[in-house]
This record gives sequence, structure tokens and C-alpha cells, in this order.
Amino acid sequence: MKKLNALLVMVCLFGAVSYCVAADRALDGVADNAGSKEGRQTPKSAEPENQPQEQPVGVRPPEPESSAIDATAIFEQGGALTPKGMLVVEPSFQYSHSSSNRVALVGYTIIPSVTIGLIDIRNVESNTLIGALDLRYGITSRLEVEAKLPYVYRSDSSASQAAGSQNQNLTNVFSADGEGIGDLEFGLRYQLNRATSGVYYVASIRAKSNTGKNPFEVPVDAATGLETELPTGSGFWGVQPGITVIIPSDPAVFFGSMSYMYNIPRNISGVGRIDPGDIVGFNFGLGFALNEKTSVSFGYDHSVVGRVRKDDDLLPGTMMLQIGTLLLGYSHKYSDKLSFCVSLGAGLTDAAPDVQLTLRVPYSF
Repeated sequence: MKKLNALLVMVCLFGAVSYCVAADRALDGVADNAGSKEGRQTPKSAEPENQPQEQPVGVRPPEPESSAIDATAIFEQGGALTPKGMLVVEPSFQYSHSSSNRVALVGYTIIPSVTIGLIDIRNVESNTLIGALDLRYGITSRLEVEAKLPYVYRSDSSASQAAGSQNQNLTNVFSADGEGIGDLEFGLRYQLNRATSGVYYVASIRAKSNTGKNPFEVPVDAATGLETELPTGSGFWGVQPGITVIIPSDPAVFFGSMSYMYNIPRNISGVGRIDPGDIVGFNFGLGFALNEKTSVSFGYDHSVVGRVRKDDDLLPGTMMLQIGTLLLGYSHKYSDKLSFCVSLGAGLTDAAPDVQLTLRVPYSF
């Protein structure tokens, strides 16, 4: 019971989509299976033990196929399986904050420790709020389709201090924000195997559109070179295949996944052909049930973002990014149809957000 109840929170850790509904389905399946086993085990205890021919099923009843779906509906980068004919409506809210400090030397050095020019010290604070509505529908017991519409609000503040050669400090503060529809996403997931082994595999493919306002559409301040309005989308279409492996081990469930995001290059008027770089991602973790309704989970997510190319040449000033995040999750099954999922992410690399807090409330019909 606790092993499958661990699904309730583990599925809430990663990605843009909640997976709590799948855990709810798992709990429902466990309850149904438990009731069936009790019914089968009662006559077993009432009959003599020297009649094995009458209890080949009662000793170890075969797991129904629906239980296989429940067990695999655990976690993956883009979602979890939804039972056939079920519609899941999931509103979500995500807040992330990141900060960075940068020191740039603009000048030249005649002798060591003496720089002629400016020392630019810049502190950047970024806040992002994303409200999203996610819809998932189970086409079959092993196939699910999904669509997600996000609304994005971003706010950046940049404080720079230029230390001149005559020890004069000049401080400038620049702020910008932006809001609007983000990039619409579509997804498809399929459970590759049945419940005939202890390891489960789920394949997925996700498509990300460019419906949000892209970085090439926003105005830029001529004096600072900074954006006066922040984009809400990436500006590029992307396709992301992935594979998830789930290993139940009572009372915990171990999971891991790998994915590859291919961002489709495009021609930008006045700029050239831009390739934003592809993304390789992986994650792993475990979920553990505290009781029949509540679970906690721990995981790690890492993404490697490739360098940007312009006209097939690497763009100067860009670099490969390493984004690593430690994730903690908590989930509670309020009812058979409603669950609450909370996850907290802490950035472990410079490129990752300092903190990321996500609340998801999936409701199934």
C-alpha cells in the first residue's frame, strides 16, 4: 500500500505538469486490489491447508491490468498516464526567483593590479510567475494526450555600479517587466510494457510552440542595451522525446528519466538564422509514502543547454549552460478526484533559479 501511495507525491516533483492524478489512480487501484485480495483470502483461511488444489488463485491472485497502469503512473518529465476515458483538469501556479552578480572589467592594464577604464559591477534580480491550465485525457489505458496553456509574468531589476578610474562610483537601476500568453505545449505518453515485471517504462514526446512573445519582438533601451519589456516565450518551436523508468521497491518507488529537446532553428529578420541550442536533460529520485493519503519525495533534475549559433557559427559571448536543481515534493490526496501537490526546487548551479515553488491542484472527471 505504501509503495504505490508513494506515487502521490513523487509525480509532483518535475516538469511543467503535475502527476498527482496518476497517483490518485494508483491509490484507487490499490484499494480495489486490497478489497479483492481480502475477499479471496477469507475463504483461504477457512479451508484446510491440505487442499492446495482449491487455492491456486487465492494464494497469489494475478494483478489486473489496471494495476499496471496505476503503478506506472508515477513520474516523468512531461506527465503521467491517465486512465482510459478520464479527463484531468489541472490549474497550477509557479514562482521562481534568481539573482546574479557580475563584475566586468572594461579597460586595459598597464601594470598588474592597475586597470585603466571602468569596473562594471552588476546585480540582477529576476522573478517569474507562471499560471497554467493543463488538460490530460486517457485515450487508452496505456496512452494519454495532453495540452498546456501558460500565462507568464516576469519582472527583472538590474543595479549596476561603474567604478571609474578617478574613484567615482556611478549607480544605475534599471527595471523591466512583461506579461502575456506563454508557449503552448502538447504532449503524448505511452506505457511501453504491461505489469509482467517489476520495472516499468513510459515513452513520451512533447511539442512546444512559439505562441509567447519572443525575445526578438521586445523593445531594447538604446543607452543600456537592456530589454524594456521582457519576453514571455522562447521564440522557437521545440520537440522533446523522452523515456522514464520506474522501479517499485516497497515501501518506496525509484524513478529516473532522460530527454532531448530539439529547438528548431529559424530565420530572424535583420538578425540571421538563429539556432538556440538543444537541451539534454535527466532526473532521478524516489517517493515514499507517509500514510494512505500523504507522501513525500526527493529528486534531482539536470539540464545541459547547448550554445547559440548564428548562421551555423557559434555566437560569441554565449556558453553552454548547466542547470541543476534539487527538488523536494509533498502531496496529499484530498478525495478520490482532488489532490494537492507542492514542490520546492533549490538551484545547485549558477544558471539554475535560486528557488522555485510550485503548487498544482489536479481534478479528475
